[in-house]
This record gives sequence, C-alpha cells and structure tokens, in this order.
Amino acid sequence: MAQRFTEAFPLIVSIFALGGLIHPPLITWFNGPLITMGLGGIMLGMGLTLKVSDFIQVLHHPKWMLIGLSLQFLVMPLLGWSLAQLFQLPPLFSIGMILVSCCPGGTASNVIAYLAKAEVALSVSMTAFSTLAAVLMTPFLTLQLSGSYLDIPTEGLFFSTLKVVFMPVLLGILLNRFFPKIISQVIRFAPPLAVLLISMIVGSIVGQGKEVILDSGFRLFLSLITLHCLGFLIGFLISLALFKNWKIAKTISIEVGMQNSGLGVVLARENFSSPLVAIPAALSSLIHSLLGSFFVILFKNKN
Repeated sequence: MAQRFTEAFPLIVSIFALGGLIHPPLITWFNGPLITMGLGGIMLGMGLTLKVSDFIQVLHHPKWMLIGLSLQFLVMPLLGWSLAQLFQLPPLFSIGMILVSCCPGGTASNVIAYLAKAEVALSVSMTAFSTLAAVLMTPFLTLQLSGSYLDIPTEGLFFSTLKVVFMPVLLGILLNRFFPKIISQVIRFAPPLAVLLISMIVGSIVGQGKEVILDSGFRLFLSLITLHCLGFLIGFLISLALFKNWKIAKTISIEVGMQNSGLGVVLARENFSSPLVAIPAALSSLIHSLLGSFFVILFKNKN
C-alpha cells in the first residue's frame, strides 16, 4: 500500500495543486511554520534511509558524484538565471526561479529513480551530498545570480538551509546508526509521508498564489518547463557521453532535472516578504514531478 502511494506521487501532487487552484481554503491552512516543519520531516525521512556506509560506497565511483554535483550546481543555476532573462519574468518570479534552480536534489528524484529502474543508491547518495553542499552553495549561488534584482538575505538563507536541511538529515542518520531495529520498522512509511508533505506544500503555495498564477503564470510555467526539460536532457547527454552507461546517465539526469522545490518554498517564505517568490518553487515541484513521470515511461525499460 505504501509503495503504491509513493508510486502515485505525480498524480497526488497534481491533485493537491489543482485543489489549491479550485478551492484554496482546502489546503492553504497548511502554511507558515507547518510548511517549514513539513520540509524538516521530509529531510528527516531522507536521513533515516542513509547510513555512513552509503557515503563511503560512493567514494568507489567519485566521478559519477562529481559530475552529478557539478551539473546540479553549475548547469541548473545558470539555466535558471538565463531563462528568467529570456522569458522576461518579473523580478520576484525571477528570484524564485533562480532560487529553485540553485536548490539540491530532493526525495522526489529518488522516487522517480526507483520507478525508472535507475541506480537508486547513487540517486540517494547524490541527493544526500547535494543536500549537504546546499547549506553553502544554495545561498551563495542565489546571491551571485539574484543580487541584481533585490538585496538577498544571504545570512538568513544560510541559517534557514542549515535548520531545515542539515540538522534533520544528520538527526536521521544518527537515529539510523544508533537505533537500527526501531528505524527498520518505520522506514517504509518515510517515502509515502514525503509524498504527502510535498503535495501539501505545493498545494498550499499554489492556493495562496492563485490569482497571480492565473493572471501571469503562463510565462512562468513555460520557463519552468524549459528549465527542467533542459536539466533532464543536459544531465543525460553529458553523463552518457562521459560514462557510456545508460543506467548511470538516467540517474544523473533525474538528479539534475529534479530540484528540492520544497526547500525553495521554505527559503522563499522565510527570507522574502513577498509570497510571490515562493510560487516558482511550488510550480516547479508540480512540473518536475510530471516530467519525471514521462521520464519513467520513456526510459523504464532502457538500461
């Protein structure tokens, strides 16, 4: 049952987003501290799936990790900035676009990697490493690329990332290390809980920004679709050219193309006064989930 719920992630997040558009009060009650705690719960769940040995295992194939992280924190941020310019997005949407493109991989990418029969261990490890790197990289890159729009609260972004990413993941790893028997009994509930929390975050932000999305969301939608499509494509082509391995190329492609949009939402809500900055991240979660589902259909049986 839990696995089926997890596999239905794209459908579930779409239902919540649609519900937020049709009747916002259904989901907009989930806001403020609840969104922050929701993302913390997702990160804790990811930490519970990790062991120190997972990180050591990745060291046997450092090139996979280095290329994946380079694409994650070079290609995607530059794409986010370039597309914001190309589509002439309003400043607040541009900042949100850049912010989400500077985020690490999220748990949704691990779900898609599993469904696409990619290298799940590499996917989880890349998500973990990019998440830890994001404590420094996300605030730094956002500042560098968004500084021309507004004053970016770098210190606030850093401490927010530390609070909602590093600490929950570290706690999860420690719990898994010292209480393995207990964790083994509850770990199967982590992926479906992550799906539910991500969907609630997306639905809430979409509901809160309903009017803006309906009035001026077309260019934003198009720019985000382009961002994630190019992320998948560039990640796949470069990885395949370098490693000549479809399974590894699929995995890196998924990690590059899918960002931790929930983190983007929380960072936007905690550090910018305007709720508009969070809208690109919320829509990004919906878009990359749907594109990820298409990716599964396209590449599931290709190894």
